[in-house]
Amino acid sequence: MEDQTEPTFETLTVSEGEEPFGSASEAGDVVSPIHLASTFALPGLDTEMRLEDVDPAAGEFVYGRLSNPTRHTLETRIAALEGGGHGAAFASGTAAIFTTLLARLSPGDHVVAFEDLYAGTRRMLDDVFRSRLGVDVTYVDATDTENVAAALREETAVVWMESPTNPRLALCDIAGIADLLADRDVLFGVDNTFASPYFQRPLELGADVVAHSTTKYLNGHSDAIAGAIVTDDDALAEEIRFLQQVGVGAVSGPFDSYLVLRGTKTLAARMERHEANATAVAEFLDDRPEVSDVYYPGLPSHPDHELAREQMSGFGGILSFELDGTIADAKRFVEALTEFTLAVSVGGVESLIELPAAMTHEPLSPAEREALGISDTLIRVSVGIEGIDDLIGDLRGGFDAMNRRATTPSADR
Repeated sequence: MEDQTEPTFETLTVSEGEEPFGSASEAGDVVSPIHLASTFALPGLDTEMRLEDVDPAAGEFVYGRLSNPTRHTLETRIAALEGGGHGAAFASGTAAIFTTLLARLSPGDHVVAFEDLYAGTRRMLDDVFRSRLGVDVTYVDATDTENVAAALREETAVVWMESPTNPRLALCDIAGIADLLADRDVLFGVDNTFASPYFQRPLELGADVVAHSTTKYLNGHSDAIAGAIVTDDDALAEEIRFLQQVGVGAVSGPFDSYLVLRGTKTLAARMERHEANATAVAEFLDDRPEVSDVYYPGLPSHPDHELAREQMSGFGGILSFELDGTIADAKRFVEALTEFTLAVSVGGVESLIELPAAMTHEPLSPAEREALGISDTLIRVSVGIEGIDDLIGDLRGGFDAMNRRATTPSADR
């Protein structure tokens, strides 16, 4: 008889945390029910019981903000997918990141962050932690680990990275930064939203904590707002849970938890299709004369391509590209598309397209966007799982619309 092996990633996405006759599903449901109760009946009065001693893993629940059976199942599954010991599900990715930073930062502390962070995370660091809580922040080009090393100070408490980044798909060397911080009391966090745990597992590369906007790939259907944190650090997990449940209270609700849990079941299959389609779209764009640059880690021309091959098992479904034209050209291009929907967000089964300068990164000043290489004609694409011929045909139509020059009856005057 062969030795029992650990479940594969694909199996974990389908069944981890769900027990048909477990405490959360006594009727034998093959999927976790949506537990909407805000409070739970106690079997009796134990005068020595403390709320922090209640154990959801043992089927013990008291109040929905502290724990909920549906949310607990999701937290168990996401932790397993990232290879971590502790998971916490939040009302949004922003809430997850904020709570994690709050668990570690005090006035006078210092943060080193990737300069090409999601604009919402930068606003959080600048407008909340720096302006209101007295935390200093240094942004660096983390594609070179030496820049991270040079920015470190005695008071540095957190190094916060995204890899790949939003919107230019830049990478940092996660293992290299982890080695750099090995002898320091510094929390190393990685936002893994763009890669998903299917293509990258930062904890295995040395990160202390992993963040997700589970709104994106983990849910995959653009119908839930939620976030998650995973860590192996017991003390950090305890502090995050305290803030999640008591200090902030920004927990993922039962229905959103159910939707994300449902979405994870198809994560592996979806990510394979996302990557295949994104690769085809990137190669198509790379050959178009109207496009000056394509940013996709799967292209050999990408400056971080070799690093992506080392620390990722695939290249994901998101890319960005630079149109060789004006903002008016970009507007004509995106508004002519029918298969790609003009909308913010990423990671859903449908293809989305946006202009970061006018949409997701509009909160940044023009000078900040210019410093980050976010021009008025940079376009970000979240490639869905539709038929690739339909997607390529739609993009051709966009270029046709861009190349047509509008004429008016008064053109000769």
